[in-house]
Amino acid sequence: MHWWRALGVLAAAFGLASCAPFSRDISYATLESRYASGASQYIELSDGVRMHYRVHGPATAPVLVLVHGFGASLHTWEPWVERLQSDYRIVSVDLPGHGLTRAPARYSFSASSNAELIDELAQHLNVRRFTIVGHSMGGAVAVRYALAHPEKLDALVLVAAAAWPAEGRSGRPPLAFQLLSNPVGRTIVRHINPRLFAERGLVSAYHDREMVREEVVDRYVDLARAPGHRALLSSGRNTRGEAPLTSETFAGIAINTLVMHGENDRIISVEDSRALASAIPQAQLVIYPNTGHMPMEEAPGQSAADLHTFLGESG
Repeated sequence: MHWWRALGVLAAAFGLASCAPFSRDISYATLESRYASGASQYIELSDGVRMHYRVHGPATAPVLVLVHGFGASLHTWEPWVERLQSDYRIVSVDLPGHGLTRAPARYSFSASSNAELIDELAQHLNVRRFTIVGHSMGGAVAVRYALAHPEKLDALVLVAAAAWPAEGRSGRPPLAFQLLSNPVGRTIVRHINPRLFAERGLVSAYHDREMVREEVVDRYVDLARAPGHRALLSSGRNTRGEAPLTSETFAGIAINTLVMHGENDRIISVEDSRALASAIPQAQLVIYPNTGHMPMEEAPGQSAADLHTFLGESG
């Protein structure tokens, strides 16, 4: 980032901070009482992570593992769970720093470390093969998993994935990501009320503004205030030691892949998914009109049906 652009980002951040009160954490007990469900389960994984996950569907059905994006939680997959759980065993997870998953301050948050947690959970559940589905940041986790454990995957599904190499991406990253790229910005993100970022981010994420309902904003804000979440995501340790992805990396993915994207996405350009689909040899691309960054929520019926068709063809 050039110095003048960084200066503009920080000026905007200080403007937000000046009108936004600092916010306190909300206890996990309170958050679990609001946002856990009867399907919620917890497991102690390596590195001190206590992961929240849910399992739906028949025990003998093909398995889908669903990985959400930055700032989100497993709740974003509920429209798909509702439509697909009769035909698949669906495992949805909260990543460290998100939802109801707890992680220690020492946890090194990256796509690769999160992919290894997914593998550990799969082993615990005795899931030997599955389809991994990643949305936005979760798309990068899914790609890292596919590169590390291709023999364990039936298919790879990338939904508005933040996976294409940074130097080739179209457009500028959201303000929150720009802030996380520098120490002053990370300090601001760690302390100010996350409602400002949640409201602004959700308005950008959904093509249909009516989907930015008060209860949705409240859920994002409440879960962002879980103890340790903001500190973990703003630690500055993210992606350290992680080899960068290149276009050649994607050419080496020999897995049936479905790439899905909303035509009106303002978070990640649809051109990034076009590039992904072109780079991965066995990839199919589906683009949804009048849809933003959240196809599984904005076009749940069609996107779930497309996934079902793809998996039937891949099987």
